[in-house]
Amino acid sequence: MSPRLLFSDPQSAADALTFASRAARFTTEGVRLQASGGLLAMTAAALAPRGFGDPTPTVLALRTLAADPELVCDLVVEASALSAIADDATAVLLPDTALSPAWAGIAPPREGWALRDGIEASVLAAKAQGGIARVADAVPTDAGEDAVRAVRASVWGAPDDELGGLPLGVAFAALSMGFINGGETARVLVSGPWTRISLQRGHVIVRGPVATGLTAVRRTGTTGNG
Repeated sequence: MSPRLLFSDPQSAADALTFASRAARFTTEGVRLQASGGLLAMTAAALAPRGFGDPTPTVLALRTLAADPELVCDLVVEASALSAIADDATAVLLPDTALSPAWAGIAPPREGWALRDGIEASVLAAKAQGGIARVADAVPTDAGEDAVRAVRASVWGAPDDELGGLPLGVAFAALSMGFINGGETARVLVSGPWTRISLQRGHVIVRGPVATGLTAVRRTGTTGNG
């Protein structure tokens, strides 16, 4: 039997395929699948450096889905190779071959996140649309892969003041993966060199300088003996 991912319901399986198809539009470096305890974390790199000295930030899109409690895995596969199974709506077929991209060798911390001021989803959407237009204008006609990558890294890797100093690529990842929905305010959390932008539909995680423009959320109310 071919390897497969087992989910708790058909909707989770369909969401996994949607995530993979969207990721396949901007990366050939695969999707990481990590499952345990009834949850599957799917991660794709919207941006990632290639080799030592590459200043491109690591920007990851992440979504968690309800999986079969007995499913345990940690592998990276080609995003476009995930496919539906005709006779089982709660499963997704895996390719036979795994990948080993460099970005999958690093992982954000699971604890120690500090909450910062949020970012409006409308700001993320506007920034992403503006960046998409700039990339389109800057890419030469019949440009090769290296030229396209250089332009994308220049645009999406640049820090943006309205995003608190985070690279513009966080907005690109949120929009491209379908995480932006309505008037939501994204939560922003920081742990060391990592920043996580959390929306209802998914998360964007960036590794790089701490966003200095985002201040820590302070507790309000009175303290003391009453």
